Amino acid sequence: MMVCEYKPGLEGIPAAQSSISYVDGQKGLLEYRGIRIEELAEKSTFLETAYLLIWGVLPSKEELETFEHEVRYHRRIKYRIRDMMKCFPESGHPMDALQASAAALGLFYSLRDLHNPVYIRDSVVRLIATIPTMVAAFQLMRKGNDPVRPRDDLDYSANFLYMLDEQEPDPLAARIFDICLILHVEHTMNASTFSARVTASTLTDPYAVVASAVGTLGGPLHGGANEEVIQMLEEIGSVENVRPYIENCLERKSRIMGFGHRVYKVKDPRATILQKLAEQLFEKFGYDKNYDIAQEMERVVEEKLASKGIYPNVDFYSGLVYKKMGIPTDLFTPIFAIARVAGWLAHWKEQLAENRIFRPTQVYNGLHEVTYTPIDQR
Repeated sequence: MMVCEYKPGLEGIPAAQSSISYVDGQKGLLEYRGIRIEELAEKSTFLETAYLLIWGVLPSKEELETFEHEVRYHRRIKYRIRDMMKCFPESGHPMDALQASAAALGLFYSLRDLHNPVYIRDSVVRLIATIPTMVAAFQLMRKGNDPVRPRDDLDYSANFLYMLDEQEPDPLAARIFDICLILHVEHTMNASTFSARVTASTLTDPYAVVASAVGTLGGPLHGGANEEVIQMLEEIGSVENVRPYIENCLERKSRIMGFGHRVYKVKDPRATILQKLAEQLFEKFGYDKNYDIAQEMERVVEEKLASKGIYPNVDFYSGLVYKKMGIPTDLFTPIFAIARVAGWLAHWKEQLAENRIFRPTQVYNGLHEVTYTPIDQR
């Protein structure tokens, strides 16, 4: 019998071959389809980057305009989905609402024509278009308000920010938000992407694929970390409390949210970009204590933990940026999902190309030959 080596969390074990993204954690390198993240953040848009990831090439001007038009046309959601969302409890987390809504969307498009390029494109467009609408709709409906209708004259990111409060966003804020989506859209075989590929390998529909990935992303060890960063900053309260807080964490060997990464042993390149964006945002709209606390935290953590390869990750600065935009803390992870849907769909499409259902083995460590005990003798 073959003996398998057990690796907790499948650490370091390849689960698929992929040409979608590449990470070098020692060099702090992230590429989408071979293009550096720094270049895409500077020159691209979220929808163009989504197209690149899903179809493998940068679109021509005509292809991008067509894709953008299709996404705008499909932003509105079915009234029955809105009615369903109105029945969700106000205290429910937006990630749970999003997971249920994404799964429900599949009820309206139940045909699974996975060999039809038209079905695949329509599914991609519909999910990328409607997920932001669902997030914004639940945010308003849990306050007792009707959702805001999408505006066809606004681009993808500006429209989402508009749907949150019916106020047209500042152009700088909209552009920074769009870059945030680019930075979060894809990151190799993380937990939610693995979940998406496992679900896709059963040949179910893409709505179930996205719903399963949303459920995985919701955990605090994955997408939920940026929510906890803001809670941590508010708990610290002042710059003077930073060093004692970090020293206490180190003494208790507890995790410092927003620092460290399973892959990166240098500063996360996405965090570097986000830090510069945060500086632009705070410079225009005013600095606050959370920004000052975050700057001091990075200095102290680098002083104490840089030798161990622990630096800020993407979650550390993304929460600061979203908070400055006035976005509620519990929407941070759904925004992560808005971006990552395109990455999940890229992996769904790649999985379909050479599919084999995932069926890992296990290392059994239980008992054998146990005798059944009748209920009256237990």
